[in-house]
Amino acid sequence: MTIPSLRGARFAAAAALALVPLAACTAAGESAVPTAGAESAPGSAAEHPGVARGEYVPDFRKLEKEYDATLGVYALDTGTGETVAFNAGDRFLFCSTHKVFSAGAVLDQTPMEDLDKRITYTEDDLLEWAPITEKHVDEGMELLDVIDAAVRYSDNTAANLLFEELGGPAALQEEMRAIGDETIRFDRIEPDLSYTEPGDLRDTSTPQAMVSSLRAYALGDVLPQEKREILVDMMVRNTTGDDTIRAGVPDDWTVGDKTGTGNYGTRNDIAVLWPPEEEEPIVVAVMSTRDTADAEHDDALLAESAEVVVDVLG
Repeated sequence: MTIPSLRGARFAAAAALALVPLAACTAAGESAVPTAGAESAPGSAAEHPGVARGEYVPDFRKLEKEYDATLGVYALDTGTGETVAFNAGDRFLFCSTHKVFSAGAVLDQTPMEDLDKRITYTEDDLLEWAPITEKHVDEGMELLDVIDAAVRYSDNTAANLLFEELGGPAALQEEMRAIGDETIRFDRIEPDLSYTEPGDLRDTSTPQAMVSSLRAYALGDVLPQEKREILVDMMVRNTTGDDTIRAGVPDDWTVGDKTGTGNYGTRNDIAVLWPPEEEEPIVVAVMSTRDTADAEHDDALLAESAEVVVDVLG
């Protein structure tokens, strides 16, 4: 079975509600991906400890040493309950990975018929990374296109427009608490939330909490199926993650993800992995940082971490 493309989801919603059809999506293209049906488990982000094997720990320690980085990994096989955990309870700056949660929260609170409402902004609102919103200053964008820009292109201006739609970082944090995430902190907007100093807990979470919340939005019943399929389709067609978790997963697996980058060499990716042959998905978060503020990140660290996860759980 397949998830409808973003364009297809709009058409279906409009037909079902006998409303004016939503405009075409900013980015064209369709992908055949697994159906985003709700799991039988509750949609809460309450953490799922499962069963963890420890033989992979030396692999992650070796990666930390090889890449001179601090690594945090948590993965959950939603079929067996088995987990992979390494520094899974440590806090990391989440950076742009938050955009999938912002998108989920906006989808949750917005009726389908209102996703075509026009969002306007000015040149003054544009941030340094705004590859989609910079093209539409004069006419604005439909809300669904803003969500798409934030998730698939990591557009920072689009992310701030979603914060505004929700009522700010504190409002998004309330939404996360409502789905059971008691860990994540939302304190700032873009671009400040991607910058930190040692000991600063603002805009941080743990790999384990990130997995629980991603599972709730992408696989659970926090969102109704139609909206859940929209979100998952955007993640699967993400344009920013080819060299991170996707690069460490076999070619015949389907991946939906959201990346994030910050100072101190911070590089993160959170993803849902669908193995072939209708096996249950794996939800994974790989988060990493380095010791100096101007350190560069290395996507290969995340790709190799994903390889370890697949070797253990796949």
